[in-house]
Amino acid sequence: MQSTAAVRSAAAEVVADAARVAAAERLQKVGALPGLDRLAELAARLLGAAGAQVSLLSDTELIAAGAGSQAGAVRAEGRLEDTLCSLTVASGSALVLADTRADARVAALPPVASGAVGAYLGAPLTARSGQVVGALCVVDAAARTWSEADVVLLQQVADSAAAELELAALDAEYQTSRSLLEVSVRAAGVGTYTLDLATEQLTWNEQMYALFGVDPAGFADDLSAAYERIHPDDRAGIQNAIDTAIATGEDFTSSYRVLLPGGGIRWIAARGTVARDSEGNAVRLLGAAYDVTALREAGARMEQILDAMAVGYLALDAEWRMTYANAQAEQIIGRPREQLLGRNLWEEFPAALGSVFEEHYRGAVATGGARVFDAYYPAPLDVWVEVRAQPEQGGLGLYFLDISARKAAQQAAEAAADRLALLAAVSAELSETFDAQQAVARLAQLVVPALADWCVVTLVEDEASITTPATARASRAVDLRRALRDVGSWHRDEALRPLVGAYAAHRVAALQEGSLPLQALRQAQPVLVLEDAATAIAARLTPGGRAGQLIEQLAPTSAAYFALRGRGRTVGLLSLFNGPGRAPLTPDETATAREVAARAGLALDSARLYRQQHDLAEGLQRSLLTDPPEPDHGQIVVRYVAAAEAAQVGGDWYDAFMQPAGATMLVIGDVVGHDTQAAAAMSQVRTIVRTLGALGDDSPAHVLARADRAIANLDLTTTATALAARLEQTLDERARGVTRLRWSSAGHPPAMVVHPDGSVQPLLDLTTDLLLGVQPDTDRRDCEVVLDRGATVLMYTDGLVERRDQPLQEGLQRLQDTLTDLAGDDPSLDELVDQVLQQMLPSRPEDDVAVIAVRLHRQDRPRPAEAGPNRVPAHIPPEPTTPVDSGTVRSPV
Repeated sequence: MQSTAAVRSAAAEVVADAARVAAAERLQKVGALPGLDRLAELAARLLGAAGAQVSLLSDTELIAAGAGSQAGAVRAEGRLEDTLCSLTVASGSALVLADTRADARVAALPPVASGAVGAYLGAPLTARSGQVVGALCVVDAAARTWSEADVVLLQQVADSAAAELELAALDAEYQTSRSLLEVSVRAAGVGTYTLDLATEQLTWNEQMYALFGVDPAGFADDLSAAYERIHPDDRAGIQNAIDTAIATGEDFTSSYRVLLPGGGIRWIAARGTVARDSEGNAVRLLGAAYDVTALREAGARMEQILDAMAVGYLALDAEWRMTYANAQAEQIIGRPREQLLGRNLWEEFPAALGSVFEEHYRGAVATGGARVFDAYYPAPLDVWVEVRAQPEQGGLGLYFLDISARKAAQQAAEAAADRLALLAAVSAELSETFDAQQAVARLAQLVVPALADWCVVTLVEDEASITTPATARASRAVDLRRALRDVGSWHRDEALRPLVGAYAAHRVAALQEGSLPLQALRQAQPVLVLEDAATAIAARLTPGGRAGQLIEQLAPTSAAYFALRGRGRTVGLLSLFNGPGRAPLTPDETATAREVAARAGLALDSARLYRQQHDLAEGLQRSLLTDPPEPDHGQIVVRYVAAAEAAQVGGDWYDAFMQPAGATMLVIGDVVGHDTQAAAAMSQVRTIVRTLGALGDDSPAHVLARADRAIANLDLTTTATALAARLEQTLDERARGVTRLRWSSAGHPPAMVVHPDGSVQPLLDLTTDLLLGVQPDTDRRDCEVVLDRGATVLMYTDGLVERRDQPLQEGLQRLQDTLTDLAGDDPSLDELVDQVLQQMLPSRPEDDVAVIAVRLHRQDRPRPAEAGPNRVPAHIPPEPTTPVDSGTVRSPV
């Protein structure tokens, strides 16, 4: 076993104090105390520790109680050099060790080296003599921190543990004194007396003289001489007791103090009976007296300890009468003990009847087991107490601790946590959407019932300007009303939500100049109505209107209005209302509501800016794209979805045009980048490909190859993926009801073909050509496939299938599966494309997406109505019906 110099030094200091060792040995003699184990368990539970123990240190350590991981060590003894408690006792103050293994003083001690104690907090146990006799400690196997509150709390429990030990020691000493008294009685050590009531002559035995400390030879043997030896404060009580015994016939009982010749005091207990003559007259008082000094002093010491306890103590007898109350009980109850003792508990504290107090008190008496609980006693006490009801000596002992401050702190912490949770929820909910209407609708549900019984949320239109108080006089209410929309409302009572919704629908139109919402919008501070809110609100609405009727039905007693401020502008209004069953907003609730309004204002302003920038970006993007042609039996659908990022202009594009001979060319591409430069580059590349493809009847590969050279000649630094496809058909193929699709890919995701039978085929190249703009002399090749009429071709950019949480191959397979599922419902082309976008894209796309799709309707019947009107350039020849030569005819499809 190892110990450090610091612990050895502390152990030596502990042993060197003889008075302290004697005080500790006195308490070590006390046997096992269940109450002490419960205090150890309480300490471990309150501090969230793995274990706790009570150690008493004389020249050895005795573990008097334990709980948790230390429960098995109770009554074990050990060396002072091996225990951390030696440091606590030697210092006489709390020892705080967050990491014992890192503390050189204790790292080598057996409990630390074995891994049992990684963190230690010890509080000294102080005996009534003032000597530190041991420690109450809590331990954890792992390192942890101990707060100042932990130290204070453990010291309070340690004080209770010391009091428990003192009570047990005093009880043992009391029992010893009582045994000695019995021995003295058996040895005729009791004084006897006879008082002649007529002459007041006294007759005493020798023990009586000894009790009074007088010499029989010098004593006058009458009542007046005895009174001279009795404390002046007790004389009237003795005479009253004698008079009562004479008058009632009851036994005489009295306790009084004898003034000893040496200046000391001896407590005497006397009992007697009145002897009467044949006529019933009282003639003598016969009795016995004995020394009860030891008992009175022990009782006084016990009362001193009970009064010194930080815990209230109230003793009850079997009839629920209060027989003792200590000083702490007086303080908690707010009444002196003279007003409590001898009175019935239920009569003095009627609110306890039918409550958890009565339940646990009667339960403890009925079962004989202790009950521990927390409860609130209403005014006039208005106090939270932690109670231990312990059956004792035929009655009940109540130990109670005022925990009102702890409960208030707990409730304040819970309220603060609720406010923080509300603010976090508001921030989270409002940040998840840039739709202002959706955001404020959710805001209304978040603040009810946390801050109010019901609420209305108002938006200010983007173009509106809220005037300042200085200029408000020149602005009429009707001008401001045009900018307001009540767009969200909620009530904690589901049945009243339609009524609140109706009020929100009529309120804005009914607002008059000086109305409370308009005041809040024009000033920086909240507008609060603390009482009779319905009347105050109705007085500023259009008389006789529907809004006034509704506010009277809703009957709010208080209201609060908070402007939602963004970046230098007012973007909305939060209106909170409470009914008769709820008080107006507290200062804390008002502060929370202001913070909610501030966060909501910023979120709504961000939504406004996002919407404006997003609309601008999307408008710019769409302006760069053109409507596709609509050849006779071919239906073309295009879609563009902008990225969720507000001002993120992408480089995705689609195109569809007809070549001079009548073939339809489809192109889709994606310029690298997501900014205005990418959009400008996209416009250049799209124009190059479109121009080269439209000037002749070149194949897709030839068009892309020429685009490579044009990009190089124009010294553009742009690179882009692209997929060009051409629909062509010979007269023979027309007769057979098929069309040839020829395509060439510059590093672009493959097109998908949905065949008439519902199967889906990705058009995969054997090899993937380089992106456009990488190498001007890239050798590009065409691929081709023959499609039955009724087939659909879908071309798209990578934003549809690839994102951070979805690799490209996974996205391609998902697209193929989605098309297969949708094809089974035989949707129209518009429905098919819209469903693909809805199912494939997240709610906030990270990338923009372009899609172009073509459906090859059958040519043996008129163009279907769902395809819309036929639209092709005027110079394009009509679809041929007879062969003009034996070559390939590229015709409208």
